[in-house]
Amino acid sequence: MPTRTSRRTFLKAAGAAALTASAGPLILGATKKAGDALPVVGEGEYRYACHHGWGELPAHLTWGDTHGVCGDREGLVYIKHRSHAKEPVDAIAVFDAEGRFVRSFGKEFHGGGHGIDVRSEDGQEFLYLSCIQLGIVAKTDLKGEVVWKKGVPTEPGVYQSPKNRYSPTNVCFAPDGGFYIGDGYGSHYIHQYDKRGEWVRTFGGAGEEKGRLKTPHGLWLDDRPGREPSLVIADRANARLQYFTLDGEHLGFVHDVSFPADIDIRGDVLLCPDLHARVTLFDKDNRVIAHLGHDPEWTKQVLDGFKVRQQPDQWKPGRFIHPHDACFDKGGNIYVVEWVPTGRVTKLERLS
Repeated sequence: MPTRTSRRTFLKAAGAAALTASAGPLILGATKKAGDALPVVGEGEYRYACHHGWGELPAHLTWGDTHGVCGDREGLVYIKHRSHAKEPVDAIAVFDAEGRFVRSFGKEFHGGGHGIDVRSEDGQEFLYLSCIQLGIVAKTDLKGEVVWKKGVPTEPGVYQSPKNRYSPTNVCFAPDGGFYIGDGYGSHYIHQYDKRGEWVRTFGGAGEEKGRLKTPHGLWLDDRPGREPSLVIADRANARLQYFTLDGEHLGFVHDVSFPADIDIRGDVLLCPDLHARVTLFDKDNRVIAHLGHDPEWTKQVLDGFKVRQQPDQWKPGRFIHPHDACFDKGGNIYVVEWVPTGRVTKLERLS
C-alpha cells in the first residue's frame, strides 16, 4: 500500500548532510571568492543563505528550463528540466545532498519538462512524472524504469472537442493511496484516481468563480496538524491558492500570492514558489511568514517583457527570476528551480 510520504521532503539523512554556515559552502557548480558573503533572504526564524547555481552538471548535460524538484529518502535530489537541444537528452538529473552528480535518465521525456514527485509504496519509492509535450503522466522507479503511463482521461468526456487539450503539469498524492493530476496547461481540470490508478472524478475547469481554475499548475495535500486534510491548488492565472475537499468541493482561497507555481509543506509551514520572482512561506493559518527574495523594483524589472530570464548577466544574488518549483529537506533547507532557458537551481540553506 502507498504510504503518505511527501513527494519532496527528504529524510533525516539529507538534513544531516546539509550545508552549515560554520563549515562553509560545500556547493558544487558555483563559485565563491574568499571573504565573499553569501546573500541572505528571509527574517527571524526563517533566514536562508542563497547558494545559486547549485549542482554539478556532467559534460553530457546542459540545463534547459529547470521545472521540477523532489527528493528521496536517501537524500538524493531529482531535478527535471526541459532541454532545448535538438537531440534528445536526459530529462532528469540526480544529485547527492552536496550537489555531486549521481545519475541521469529520461530521454523519452525530452522537451516535456515539468512536474516530478516521489512517493513510497509498499517500501519502494516511485517517481510520478508530468510531461506537457507528450501529454502524459508516467510512473517510474528511481532510475527511470517505467511502470505505467497515463494519457488523456476519456472517462469524464471533457476532451471530446479538439479545443480541449490535455497538458498535465503536476501530481499530488491522496491519503488513501490515490492521486490527483492537474491539467495545468490544458483545459484546467483536476483528475482524481484511486490507488489502483482508476479514474474517480474530474472537477474544476476554466473560470474565475469558486471551484473553477485558470492554470492549476501545482497541487498538494494539506494535512498539516490541526487541519482537515484537503487539496490546495496553485490556481496560477487566477493569482490565488484554492482549497478543495478531497472529493473536489470548493472550500476557500488564499490571496497573498502573485503567480503561484507549486506547493510543498514541512511541519506547519507551506512553501509556494511564485513565478513572479519570489518564494513565499505561510504559517499554519496561511498567514505570510516571508516573501523570500522579494523586491518590488526587481520584480518590475523581471516582468518587463520577461527579458531578464534571457539575461543571466543581469541576475542579482539573493533575488529570484521565475521560481517554478521548490521543496524542503528535513533540515528545513529549500531547493528552488527556475523557469529560465539556461536553468537555475538555488539551495537556500537555513540559518535560523
